[in-house]
Amino acid sequence: MKEKFTFIDLFCGIGGIRIGMEKAGGRCVFSSDLNKYAQETYENNFGEIPEGDITKINEKDIPSFDVLCAGFPCQPFSISGKQKGFDDVRGTLFFDICRIVKYHQPKVLFLENVKHIIHHDKGNTLKIILQNIKDLGYFVEYKILNARDFGVPQNRERIIIIASKNKGFNFDKVKIQQPVYLESILENNTKENFLDKKDYTLIPKDKINIKDSGLIFIGYRNKNIWKKGIRENTEHLSRVHRQPNRIYSSSGIHPTIPSQETSGRFFIYIPKIDEVRKLTIKECYRLMGFPETYKINKTITEAYKQIGNSVCIPMIKELAIEIEEQLLKESNNA
Repeated sequence: MKEKFTFIDLFCGIGGIRIGMEKAGGRCVFSSDLNKYAQETYENNFGEIPEGDITKINEKDIPSFDVLCAGFPCQPFSISGKQKGFDDVRGTLFFDICRIVKYHQPKVLFLENVKHIIHHDKGNTLKIILQNIKDLGYFVEYKILNARDFGVPQNRERIIIIASKNKGFNFDKVKIQQPVYLESILENNTKENFLDKKDYTLIPKDKINIKDSGLIFIGYRNKNIWKKGIRENTEHLSRVHRQPNRIYSSSGIHPTIPSQETSGRFFIYIPKIDEVRKLTIKECYRLMGFPETYKINKTITEAYKQIGNSVCIPMIKELAIEIEEQLLKESNNA
């Protein structure tokens, strides 16, 4: 594909943003990530080792580029973490992005983070981020997008912030797709991670909970729970908040793959074979839109952690296409 723009890949993880940008005609000229296991996976797939600690990288040593991409650390703002925000040293890394932007003045900024950043510190965290970008001379827009709208069966909401020197980005022009379901990405012959029927309970059909998100809560693992005061036939309700115990139907979509759990996935019920199991590692990478040729880290716990920290590649691709069309094409043709 002919090169349409250049970009840098900060907090690059295992390269999900890079793949999406490349699919839209971008060429990566610089990458950075502190985690040695992510660096290892990145090198195996892209043939280069990302630079390390961003706080020690001199902005003058970064080549010129059109688009700054940064899936900056989400743990300080995540509802799953301690929500320390800018009080967490990782939260202050946003200002290293600003430092690089101030020096290079790229045409476009592309930032990705967890949805909860909108609510963190009563909205003040997001206000600080947006104001700093505006102070650097950019028009800035943001929107919560869901992976399920981009051809992968996962309910994964993320905030996307796009800023440009020339004008605001129109998210309404981004192409979305009809939903697909878990059964479309399952391996057929796997023998991994099946539950014995005595270890789970399926909810009666008339009590199955089909959520607007596309999740179909269909059962739960038989774990010891507090039963005092629970009404008859409502035992499953006491488990709803305990995510690792939930079972979802493959006729729907999967919850957000977490990065905190070493297993990295939930239990699913497969109606065709009347069985319950967890997703395989390959299925987890399919849930993010990674290509079948992608080289997954050989350490299984790292592989699950890395995919939980990654991004939905088809979403990145569609956003990158519109970034090039709306914000870069005119200036490149000028």
